[in-house]
Amino acid sequence: MTANPTPFRCGYVAIIGKPNVGKSTLLNSILHFKLSIVSPKPQTTRQRVLGIYNQDDAQIIFLDTPGLITPKYELQSAMMRIAGDAIESADALLVMIDVTENDSEEFIQKVFSETLKNTKLPAVLALNKIDRIAKDQLLPLIAKFHSTNLFTEIIPISALHSDGTDRVVKSLIPLLPESPAFYPEDVLTEQPERFFVAEIIREKIFYHYAQEIPYSTDVIVEEFKERDRKKDFIRAAIYVERSSQKAILIGSKGAALKQIGEEARLAIEEFLGRKVFLELWVKVKEKWREDRRTLKDLGYM
Repeated sequence: MTANPTPFRCGYVAIIGKPNVGKSTLLNSILHFKLSIVSPKPQTTRQRVLGIYNQDDAQIIFLDTPGLITPKYELQSAMMRIAGDAIESADALLVMIDVTENDSEEFIQKVFSETLKNTKLPAVLALNKIDRIAKDQLLPLIAKFHSTNLFTEIIPISALHSDGTDRVVKSLIPLLPESPAFYPEDVLTEQPERFFVAEIIREKIFYHYAQEIPYSTDVIVEEFKERDRKKDFIRAAIYVERSSQKAILIGSKGAALKQIGEEARLAIEEFLGRKVFLELWVKVKEKWREDRRTLKDLGYM
């Protein structure tokens, strides 16, 4: 008698947590491809990023989400709606915490009493950055979160070093419904190249500028032309809120913007797998983070 084959499972998993806990790093590690931008600064991720993982018996559609915060202005409110929409469309949750932070237990309780109070979704907890704490601190931490009875599994990981990420994938597959794959096996994401080009440019800004500059900027690709026998042409606008920020971004004789453009161009070429000509402009849009119309143009609403 032939045993029943393993059923194929497919579904959506929303990755949620506070800003800067390593959600995007984990997604990139699982996919073995840099899909989500990362930086040492919190709130780097503003949009939902969809990444598709495939293996013989499953397809997991990951939704990387903005870090959960209490919004202070309209852009942050839009980011929280994006995170909420991802949770609503998910079949399971991958909750992440940073084990070096002292308020993780309080955060978990708050998330499940507020953000997730109406959801019945199964959840896996990933304890990230275990490479930064002593080993004898880990077991008490696991026991503490196990006592909440909120998670089907609790997995210590280091997303940066791809330690434990295979266990995360393995733990999520049984939580997904039996279903054929939603996407072809060779598809990594459904989002357009324009989206990732803008994200790469924004990532370089986050790396190079401090204080309010990264949070006061956004990027929109105004033109993207694929050209036969020539480099693709990309023109992108960087929005800032004040003229003083524009001056800082451009730098003396345009040197700062030139450096951003050069680093972004190389990263874009690596992402796309082809040569591009990148043209950057800086434009002032006062209080764009509070302007619902501008936020809609930028894809947040």
